Amino acid sequence: MNPAKNGAPGVDYVLARGVIEIIPKGSLAEALQSGKTLRLKLGLDPSKPDLHIGHAVLLRKLRALQEMGHQVVLIVGDWTAQIGDPSGQSIMRPMLTGEEVKANAETYMRQFFHVVDKAKTEVRWQSEWFDDFKLDEVVRLAGRFTVAQMLQREDFRQRFDAKQPLGIHELLYPLLQAYDSVVIEADVEFGGTDQLFNMLVGRELQQEMGQKPQIVFTMKLLVGTDGVQKMSKSLGNTIDLEDPPGDQYGKVMSIPDDVLMDYLEATTDLPDEELTYIRKQLDEKSVNPMDVKKRLARDIVRQFHGEADADKAATEFERVFQERETPGDVNEVSLADLGSYQVDGSTDFDLPHLLHGEGLVASVAEVRRLIKQGAVHVLEGPGEGTVKSPHVELAAGSVLRVGKRRFLKVVDTP
Repeated sequence: MNPAKNGAPGVDYVLARGVIEIIPKGSLAEALQSGKTLRLKLGLDPSKPDLHIGHAVLLRKLRALQEMGHQVVLIVGDWTAQIGDPSGQSIMRPMLTGEEVKANAETYMRQFFHVVDKAKTEVRWQSEWFDDFKLDEVVRLAGRFTVAQMLQREDFRQRFDAKQPLGIHELLYPLLQAYDSVVIEADVEFGGTDQLFNMLVGRELQQEMGQKPQIVFTMKLLVGTDGVQKMSKSLGNTIDLEDPPGDQYGKVMSIPDDVLMDYLEATTDLPDEELTYIRKQLDEKSVNPMDVKKRLARDIVRQFHGEADADKAATEFERVFQERETPGDVNEVSLADLGSYQVDGSTDFDLPHLLHGEGLVASVAEVRRLIKQGAVHVLEGPGEGTVKSPHVELAAGSVLRVGKRRFLKVVDTP
């Protein structure tokens, strides 16, 4: 995955595309031209098991710098993940166990290298230094900062002013992240805008401990598929790196039109000139946004699954959602197996329990909610149309669609 069309990306690309702020201004341009191999720090807390394309925005930037000859240092935050990053949180997060963190880290490590070159990456675990951290070292580290400094962080200050719980362990989070920069002697630290405070603490701690302070590099946070909140697993609005091709494609097609350009800029290698032209077309309404989304969706699937799967996902989307056909890989259930869901010996079936029992939805309550929202349909068979009742007539050949991407076909008893 190369952000440049030909060869390694240029400095202008690295310093501009998707970048919010580089602190100090002009410092990274100078460092990149110095000939020194820079140590590029990215810390990831394995607090959830999957990475999504919001994470990939940063990973793509690191890959670009790797191709310019620089060294990526991945910090696996197996200690800070147990605290839980409080950035942007209005309440205290529950602390994870070491076992939960390790399990999540296994998938993180695999997914990280879908984008970043493993051969050019140094992987460090915080437990290398924090497992042997003694109480006197914790106290000395905490003594380098004041409560007033910590309360400069907006989310801390808001919770403090509102008399909401603010754990002392949360105040340690920025200090631990900062200490990582000291240990690995980071030249540049990368993060989203929500990490700015933590990264600036790293600069200050490095300087206090006799190191050259790291450059801070912040990038835009990618909005989730809801078009409102930042992409986050806890909000259920992510496009995961290891989503199946069809799911990835369908999720991209579901994003609102007004965030389309942000996605094109952050997740593709399209030249800036082409992005400008697409923006002009969208503004002038001379192009259908759906056509642009198809191009984006295909590009994202190609990055993580390859050309063949991208072609298949695009074809399947056309067939199912535009031509309103049934997908080729639909789940099936035999009519004989539906007996326990039958309503009083009739040809009607208890749809909430059926869809939950067949694994299409997480709960009976969710099916009832989806029916109220008009999100359950019979595509073929008796009762064809939008389902309005929890009891629906089914027969061999009936096809149910739940939401946009889940299907169940009733087949005849063998």
